Amino acid sequence: MSEPEIKDPILRTEYLCKHFGGLQATHEVSLSFERGKVHGILGPNGAGKTTLINLLSGELIPSSGKIFFKEYDITAATPDKVSRIGIGRSFQKTNIFPQFTCFQNCWVGAQSRLPSSMRFFRPARHLREVHRRTDRALELCGLSARRNTPAAAMSYGEQRQLELGMMLATEPELLLLDEPLAGMGSEESAQMTALLRELAREHTLILVEHDMDAVFALADRLTVMVEGAELETGPVEQIRNSQAVQEAYLGDSEEAA
Repeated sequence: MSEPEIKDPILRTEYLCKHFGGLQATHEVSLSFERGKVHGILGPNGAGKTTLINLLSGELIPSSGKIFFKEYDITAATPDKVSRIGIGRSFQKTNIFPQFTCFQNCWVGAQSRLPSSMRFFRPARHLREVHRRTDRALELCGLSARRNTPAAAMSYGEQRQLELGMMLATEPELLLLDEPLAGMGSEESAQMTALLRELAREHTLILVEHDMDAVFALADRLTVMVEGAELETGPVEQIRNSQAVQEAYLGDSEEAA
């Protein structure tokens, strides 16, 4: 069961399917994501949540169906193209360069957004632009004071913040967040939740997360998936009170992706 169609969504899918041999990971998923909102994706074990994020980010190519970003068809776009058009993505496991400082990690992210990112000899104005994006990313992720600290010397929670910083250095409009609170203690989770709430002021967020308290606190609307298909989409209170959702997920003790 879905909400009425969102007018002018920033991202939408049409009958999105992904098969791995005989395994149907997603089945005819048609969703619209509203600009400037936080949209949580929930579901029990094997529901297809991470597969959906991988499809949206270009890590996987759909077996069938379409993906549109601001009405441009990006169904077959590669991950680097998806990044350059304004979609950032984080992973379940931290994806940083441990030997680099915070500044150097974010510099890599900022440079990747530029055309021909592996061209090392550039006009000075390009270097100034990369520097600006790097500084802004460090500020947004709360690590300006740690700019010269090697990533390997930071706490796990700070490393997760840095991964967000690398993504923010590409200046995305839309953030795809795959379990950003995974492996964190209560204090780190609270800090990350506060950071995501701040980022939601200027970005659209699509969030896969098993910390239900964080999801309910952050999300404007939720989609629940079961066996690769959409079960229900709606505001947080609708999903919280849905009998179908409670039976399919909230009462399920196994919440692994």
